[in-house]
Amino acid sequence: MGETMNVPLLEGYRVLDLTDEKGLLCGKVLGDLGADVVKVEKPRGDQARDIGPFIDDTPDPEKSLFWFFTNLNKRGITLNLESYEGREIFRKLASGAHIVLESFEPGYLEGIGLGYAELERIHPAIILTSITPFGQKGPYAHFKATDIVGSSLGGMVRIYGDLNETPCRIGLPQFFFLGSLHGAAGSILALYRSQMTGKGQWVDVSCQEAMAKSLMDVPQWWDLNRVNIKGTGSHIISKRPEPLGELRVPRIWACKDGHVVFMFAGGAAPGMVASSKALVELANENGMALEIKDYDWAKWDASSVSQKEADKLVKPIAQFLKTKTKAELLEEALRRSILMAPIQHIGDLVQSEQLKAREFWVEVDHPELGRTIPCPGFPIKMTGLTYRPKRRAPRIGEHNGEIYGGELGLSGAELVLLKTQGII
Repeated sequence: MGETMNVPLLEGYRVLDLTDEKGLLCGKVLGDLGADVVKVEKPRGDQARDIGPFIDDTPDPEKSLFWFFTNLNKRGITLNLESYEGREIFRKLASGAHIVLESFEPGYLEGIGLGYAELERIHPAIILTSITPFGQKGPYAHFKATDIVGSSLGGMVRIYGDLNETPCRIGLPQFFFLGSLHGAAGSILALYRSQMTGKGQWVDVSCQEAMAKSLMDVPQWWDLNRVNIKGTGSHIISKRPEPLGELRVPRIWACKDGHVVFMFAGGAAPGMVASSKALVELANENGMALEIKDYDWAKWDASSVSQKEADKLVKPIAQFLKTKTKAELLEEALRRSILMAPIQHIGDLVQSEQLKAREFWVEVDHPELGRTIPCPGFPIKMTGLTYRPKRRAPRIGEHNGEIYGGELGLSGAELVLLKTQGII
């Protein structure tokens, strides 16, 4: 990709990260891009350190894998913003910062004298990015939300699950992560404007709105036809008038060591015809699915084929796929142009030759634990930049001396006094 210069895009920019789990990923992304991100925690540490899983299954604020990932490439300090002295220290830090990230309840920072108007007074070009469940205004602005509540109110839960069954939440957090990603994008756009004009901005991120933006074509279906898209689980469901009724055709198929996705169809789509025919031929070569050897896939019509006829095609294919592994099926799919792909789990991704070739997984050294921990890297490759983590996630107050002493000029005695008073 050309000469490697290793000059991160945001090198030289300072970010103060006041967020909890609602916005931690935002600062992590900015840190990945080279910004100097300083995570500001309460004196005894952030509550997000209590989010598992933990190294060796040992609950410990210094062993949270969630913390390790969402705070990679950050430095860390402790500071009590509830105290007058703590707020004065923060004002000094803000005077030299470009971006402040926060996820408090709307009005909290303003209530303690650190709202956008005050930050702008301190530093006219500063950017304040607020990441909250529902934004700074509106009837829900002061509502609290967990991931399942936010995902439900954002519309995502409604479109997952099996047809006519209870809606289903994705098993891993989505709500706050989507809000954080939009927060990172908004922060970078505001930073560009700030550098061009010398004026800062307040970036107001609603996680609910970020989630609603991730629903693909679901809003368009409602806008055009007043249809609420429902989850259809592992099948493609075609609604048809009686007497045919709905047609159910699998799109997720079990195989010998997991599952694959395969679009089973034909008709007027030449690629689908060729794909279905090639899979049947593969099965035939293995002595299976011989009963559908001569089926004319060009005649497949989802609007008229009966469920009984579809089942006769599905059954032998399903039986054949269970005899092959994901790797075997992928190899044949590539060779024969079959529209099929393996459904990979994390173990597959760790061993993925593609991700290894892209150097996606990176090893992060944790000397205090006596080990390195593999971590997802940055998914974007750029000319002139090779991604390598600068540092692991910070321990509680790890950089207090470096920042308060080295940058703000506080003496050792002053730091001891601030610590004993519960300010840092």
